[in-house]
Amino acid sequence: MKKKVWITTFIIFACLVLMPTMMYSAQTEGTKQGSVSLPTTTGLTGSNNSAKTFYLDLPSGVTGPSIKMGTLKYNGNNTVVGTIMVENGKIKITLKGNVKDEIFPVTGMDGGFEDSFISVPGNSIWRYSDGRRWQINDYKEDKGINESYNVNAGDASIPSEYPPKRTVSTKSDPVSPSTATWYRKDKTQVPYSSIVQSSIKLNPQALKGDKGETSIKNGKFIINYSVPSEKRRPEEVSEGFGRGGHARGWLYYVTLPYYFDAEAKVTSYSYAGSVTFDYSPPDQATLNGTATLEKPSPNPIKLEGSKVDVKINVKGELLGYTNSSNIEEWVFYAREKDGSAKADMKKEYGKMLTASKSFDFQIPASRVTGDSFKQDYALTVIIRFKNPVVTKSGSITSLEQKMEVSAGVYKKDNPITYPSIPGTPSKPEGKPPIARISAPKYVKAGSDMMVYGGASSDPDGYITDYAWGTPGAEGGIENTARGYVWYTRDKVGQTFPIMLTVVDNDGLIGSTSTEVTVIEPTPSASLEITGSLKQNRKTTLTNSSTSPTRFPIIKSKTQVTISAVSGGTNADIKYSGSLAELESKDVLFRKPGKYKANIHVENTAGYGADGEITFDIAPDEVPSVYFDVAQKMYRDPEKGNRAIIQITDRSFSTDKDTLNRRIWEYRYDSNNDGRFTDENWEIFNNGNEINPKLELTQVGRYEIRLTVFEEFGQPTIEDYVTEADRRSADSYTDSIKQALVERTVEIDNRAPEVDWDL
Repeated sequence: MKKKVWITTFIIFACLVLMPTMMYSAQTEGTKQGSVSLPTTTGLTGSNNSAKTFYLDLPSGVTGPSIKMGTLKYNGNNTVVGTIMVENGKIKITLKGNVKDEIFPVTGMDGGFEDSFISVPGNSIWRYSDGRRWQINDYKEDKGINESYNVNAGDASIPSEYPPKRTVSTKSDPVSPSTATWYRKDKTQVPYSSIVQSSIKLNPQALKGDKGETSIKNGKFIINYSVPSEKRRPEEVSEGFGRGGHARGWLYYVTLPYYFDAEAKVTSYSYAGSVTFDYSPPDQATLNGTATLEKPSPNPIKLEGSKVDVKINVKGELLGYTNSSNIEEWVFYAREKDGSAKADMKKEYGKMLTASKSFDFQIPASRVTGDSFKQDYALTVIIRFKNPVVTKSGSITSLEQKMEVSAGVYKKDNPITYPSIPGTPSKPEGKPPIARISAPKYVKAGSDMMVYGGASSDPDGYITDYAWGTPGAEGGIENTARGYVWYTRDKVGQTFPIMLTVVDNDGLIGSTSTEVTVIEPTPSASLEITGSLKQNRKTTLTNSSTSPTRFPIIKSKTQVTISAVSGGTNADIKYSGSLAELESKDVLFRKPGKYKANIHVENTAGYGADGEITFDIAPDEVPSVYFDVAQKMYRDPEKGNRAIIQITDRSFSTDKDTLNRRIWEYRYDSNNDGRFTDENWEIFNNGNEINPKLELTQVGRYEIRLTVFEEFGQPTIEDYVTEADRRSADSYTDSIKQALVERTVEIDNRAPEVDWDL
């Protein structure tokens, strides 16, 4: 009791807040509580980081089946998407990122940070055949054309070497800003998609080697300079100018360096928090399987050379069972999913409650056809018992656990940002606890902010009490590792401390603090597009905009548009109703291409925000048609002189659609002229058979044709598609993939059997 009084006195003195009342939670007998923390991740950019899926390792001694699914709960500032679940022995959680918008100046250069664009405009200055007169071309800004006039030579040479000095004008078209490489002042590159188009400005620099004046009109450079300039190159004079004699042509030009200035708007996303759950330790034989990707590391990894080595460790742990002598064997399987179907199996015969095996694979460079590639692997661990084991559900002779892992490869830019992981503190005896606070650096007024001290630790014991100080905040945090506070709108622009003192089981204390700055309660405008993102398939556009809890978005002021960028047109975008007050809308795109969606939102605090996503709609590929058939068959007298041909279809959909209809046909070379084009096709099977039989009686050559029709393998919106939108292909017109000889079968008679009897 003295310890409690002392701690309360300390907090009042240090933080000027009262020590909260202790709270207890009841649990079912035999139930324990577990917790895992997400890696704190900040500063992620790009729409692909607006939501992320995390796979969190379970604490030691906790298995997936032992977790009570209804107790899985996320604690943090992010929004959970879907359901938290246990998958492949890990907690799977998908979160929307906390959004931060930043506007800053950028510079558009020609590649490197200091590489200006270079333009070399000039004027044609030609010498007439008499060697004494010069034609001067001059750009007239007010007319937008070149005009020419003649001047006499200013020197006494015949022919005159240089034209008399004149001030002339020329024009130059700058490159498109989309070709520039954009940089912040710290030399960090910024994608062009983040550039605010209305802010782009041209910046001409001083001419190199020449003097002159440069202005900008209608997006073009107008340069006034003197000829002869420092540099010239020969030109061929025209027929109308007159050739022969001393006629010569030159282009006198200048060198103009320039660059772009603009503003960029970058949205970044951050993630933090933890997942808590209740679990029951196993009381019967339970198999816990884990699969760990040891190579590549990091994952994904950049492709270097002809292949990437993959190493996967598969571990099985038998829990709630101790009779190791009854273990017959451990069996481990590993195979590629949707790849070359390479597989491997290993066994362990040791009498042990835990066993593991490693598997080696390779990802050849030939598979990485795009900027990145992901190979999925399916893993299985099985334990078999000599004698049956009695469980609550009956007797078992084996246990099995399936898992999956993925290995990634990229060619240019890493598609993910790796989180940093703090080091583990040492545990010397007699050490005080270490207090740690997890809280955002910035919080919008009116938003609930979670502060988390659950990462605090004690090197030689455990934490017993938490005391928080949150001056300036609304709400309070009890004697727990986490809690929520928020700040009113009048606190915008101010920075407040957050303080934490923890006490361990020996009465020792540890303290720490951090700061949070309150910012304006602006909303975040964002959209998500989900679905197969393929032509004529259903996609769903969802309004994922957010706003501080106490300043919600005004639904009636939400505006959304969808438009075509390339490939398709706006007429190819199909949906029912309107996009006003959008929450979620099913959309179908009739043609493949690049599209974009824009959104504008406003909240009750009077703030607005705009967002945009750009996405690609993939084409619906035709199926690949191929089948196996014997090249020669014989008529069988025992089967009525018929030849029975067995055919095996190996057709498939290149984009995972369903093959729901097959029409099999043949035609007979009746005149034995080696051609089939003058023959008619006959259907012999239209029942979507994969292994049809064809019975033939006439000797000769036959060509077989297979036509395959697809059904959409993903959801669609039937109101906007027709039967013609279902793709089909046949082995005749698709003959590049299957040659004529592979589609042809020859029917012949068997040779007679001769038996000489002397």
